[in-house]
Amino acid sequence: MRGLKLKIIVVFLVLIFTMLNTTIIFAHGFGERYDLPIPLSYFVFGASATVALSFVIIGWFVRKANSSDDYFQLDIWNKDRIRIFLKGAKFFLSILSILLLILTILTGFLGTKNALDNFSPTFVWIIWWVGFGYIVAIFGNLWVVVNPWSMAFKYFENIFKQDLKPIYSWPNNIDAWPALIAFFLFAWFENVYFGSSTPKILSISLILYSIYSIVGMYIFGRHTWLRNADPFFVLFSLFSRFSMTEVRVKTPKGEKVICDACTSNCLNISLKDCVDCYECWELAPNKLRKFSFRPFASGLARGEKVTWALVAFHISALATVTFDGFAETSTWISIQNTLWPIFDRLPFSTFATIKTIGIIFFPILFFSMYVLVCSNISNISKNKISKEEAIKTFVFSLVPIALAYNLSHYISFLLITGQQIIPLASDPFGCSSVDIPSARNIVCFFDWNLFNTVQYTPNISIINAKFAWIFSVIALVGGHIFSVFIAHLISIRKLSNHKLAIKTQYPMLFLMVFYTGISLWIIAQPIVD
Repeated sequence: MRGLKLKIIVVFLVLIFTMLNTTIIFAHGFGERYDLPIPLSYFVFGASATVALSFVIIGWFVRKANSSDDYFQLDIWNKDRIRIFLKGAKFFLSILSILLLILTILTGFLGTKNALDNFSPTFVWIIWWVGFGYIVAIFGNLWVVVNPWSMAFKYFENIFKQDLKPIYSWPNNIDAWPALIAFFLFAWFENVYFGSSTPKILSISLILYSIYSIVGMYIFGRHTWLRNADPFFVLFSLFSRFSMTEVRVKTPKGEKVICDACTSNCLNISLKDCVDCYECWELAPNKLRKFSFRPFASGLARGEKVTWALVAFHISALATVTFDGFAETSTWISIQNTLWPIFDRLPFSTFATIKTIGIIFFPILFFSMYVLVCSNISNISKNKISKEEAIKTFVFSLVPIALAYNLSHYISFLLITGQQIIPLASDPFGCSSVDIPSARNIVCFFDWNLFNTVQYTPNISIINAKFAWIFSVIALVGGHIFSVFIAHLISIRKLSNHKLAIKTQYPMLFLMVFYTGISLWIIAQPIVD
């Protein structure tokens, strides 16, 4: 097992070495965002004060919490017509996702080289990466349904009547660290690698990731691989805990728990029922399944614990998007200028080297701050909540912050640049942008206009700067208030003493107020500087 760990470390170091040899960087896959100039100090103080006031109000009115599963649930799975509709929609969306993956790969190879006129970069970086996360956070984990690699693998098993058994068992001590490494590589590819918006390179990357996913599921089993090595499955599963829907497997009294038959190695088997475990959902009979509407964020406050790898993953998800915004500030430019003479002597791209260090440093910084806060929570609770338990439990309270920052950071990018998908839906290969006949290949022998939208021009005034800024402020403040509420519920369920529960949240409140101000500062810096 030590040999396996050593191999993973070596591969990781080789990948970092390869990264440092790139030649140029971009802030995103492509495109820019804009924000409104504002009197920054007023907004920072007002937003921070609002978050602090929410802590007082929540602490005053929420003095005790019900059990972790005792929240409103409206089950619709027991309705025959709705169940049939959901199964039909699942089949349609899964097939559509597989076709879109094929189309994305083909357009990358056969379409125009211009990123804005090619379906591949727009669909991957704006519609899927930016837009789909919001869908998951609001409506539920649709990624389980539209993950093309998972669905293709599952359909292969069904069509050929083969229940593919894992060749190897997943090593317990490896946990979900491969998912974290894969997420880091993706973040680096998005933020640093010069070819991330090049259609052909994007298609090659999709093919490589397809091989990675299919081979991994074949060797270790579909659910085991997704849960431990698929960064997007882990990320979207995390975001979906905030959503209005959940899947649940009921535990009948006196009967064996369904979770005993799944491979999740659940840390929370003592909790009532099994919520948002998609392997248990597939194993359970219809009579034990529930697909329910629930209050937003209730899936984050159940008091579940996660492993160290997932803690690191959750924090990295927040840290990397924060660094993406920070990298657009004048402060980061000053840091680059300071570090440039040091790294300019190395045989690597100086831009790539410095920004790669930033991508690595930010999660470490965030993790250190979070551990310090949880250590203080444990001390204030007089060890009624251990340091490790605090770290593995309160991490869910950071999810609304990540969602809010994501939304405020990308809102303009999504609503303005994302409109490019409208003409690309009719002309995915960008044939209408190729004016020279000799430059046309086999896919451009005829004029593409499938939905009669080729002539559509993105409306850059669909939102104005004032709306974008106010929306960002509301999203950030609202996200931090949700986080305060979730942390309070978790704390009050862990401790029977209301006053002690309030005191234990002082360190977390400080962290959230501090991050509120920092987030607003980062969002505003590209304009106010």
